[in-house]
Amino acid sequence: MHIQPSFRAVHPAHEAHGASDLLSAMQPAAVTFYPEGAVIYAQGDEAGPLYFVEFGCVRICRMSADGRRQITAFHVAGEVFGFEADDEHESYAESVDGAGIRALRTNCGNQPTGSLLLLAVKSLARTQNHLMVLGRRTANERMAALLCDLSERQGGGALVHLPMQRNDIADYLGITFETVSRILRCLKDQNIVRLKAVNEIEILDHEALEDMCA
Repeated sequence: MHIQPSFRAVHPAHEAHGASDLLSAMQPAAVTFYPEGAVIYAQGDEAGPLYFVEFGCVRICRMSADGRRQITAFHVAGEVFGFEADDEHESYAESVDGAGIRALRTNCGNQPTGSLLLLAVKSLARTQNHLMVLGRRTANERMAALLCDLSERQGGGALVHLPMQRNDIADYLGITFETVSRILRCLKDQNIVRLKAVNEIEILDHEALEDMCA
């Protein structure tokens, strides 16, 4: 059955090239479809293959000791996830909106390829950037940083597709659901964005949005 992608990002050329090289160097499995909310791997599972997002969006989450969920990353089409420093997954991965995933296994023993190292570094850089967003910025600045990031990952155009729900955004930015809605209304009132639909935002003033997260 043909599955229509619900969200496909356009990535910088070097990252797309790295993903293409990785697919050539490894043994990609057939695409497995994970419906909305389905678990791809659980926190504490043994780390195994890497995963390539063919279409859709994946959230990487961790449960705190008091049972609260924290989303540490979103991965979209063309990106690889599942990198771990140890033998177990420190987080769990779920499909956000219905995602097609390929498991990747290496053809070259345990020796990492250059493209694998490139994608691992990109993943680490995104994690570090997210920590900076959470640690140094106001709620408004965090939202601006997310919209700028999604815009860049989707080709830099004015229209930004939000595959995730408002509660996902809240858990990713470390704010409340109500704060997410308030900030989006504030950006709308300032004519920085237009809320075209629940899952689509048009950036009217890209420069103002970038200034908020500079």
